[in-house]
Amino acid sequence: MIAMLRKELRKLADPLKAIQMQAYMKSAMPYHGVPAPLLKSLCKRLFAEHRFSTEADWRESCLELWRDARFREERYAAIELTGYRLYSGWQTMRTLPMYEEMIVTGAWWDYVDAIASHRLGNLLKHYPAIMRAKMLQWSRSRDLWKRRSSILCQLQFKRETDLALLYACIEPSLDSREFFLQKAIGWALRQYAWMDPEEIRSYCATHELSKLSLREALKNDSKR
Repeated sequence: MIAMLRKELRKLADPLKAIQMQAYMKSAMPYHGVPAPLLKSLCKRLFAEHRFSTEADWRESCLELWRDARFREERYAAIELTGYRLYSGWQTMRTLPMYEEMIVTGAWWDYVDAIASHRLGNLLKHYPAIMRAKMLQWSRSRDLWKRRSSILCQLQFKRETDLALLYACIEPSLDSREFFLQKAIGWALRQYAWMDPEEIRSYCATHELSKLSLREALKNDSKR
């Protein structure tokens, strides 16, 4: 399946788009220049045609596609494969080391945000006690992308957001000068503000947030 995916990506390649996409993402790894909708369509077709019979084979293929990638779209495809619907039953705590590797070695927002908000978020919903402890550990990691992931893992939760966990994951990074942590803090707070704007106003008023985090958190607040 991996060989077929690479062959199809080469067919869809657009050299001009590839240059533009690489420049936009500030990526050392080159692109084929395949737009996201085309890539998702390709992945959906190939994943349906080539199915894995065991969890171990699925995880091994996800990591092989990730580790051996020469073009950024291959890593996007690896992330798509980790979330393919047929393998939803294999989304257990055994997948966390795979996601951790992707986050640490990917080390950029396009990879990390997709994994954090969808894959880690899903694990948090199904294994709240274990994942809560893990995210609290990650929130104090030396790796900024693990920290960012802990902050963003509840982006899709809406009213189910565990505010105590969100605030606890934000707290170790409040004084960070890292752009991607400041941005994550503001984004996570803004997402919950759609549910309870007064709560986020109160949090922002009682905590020392960076200018960037504060601006992002209150971006959609009409009472600013």
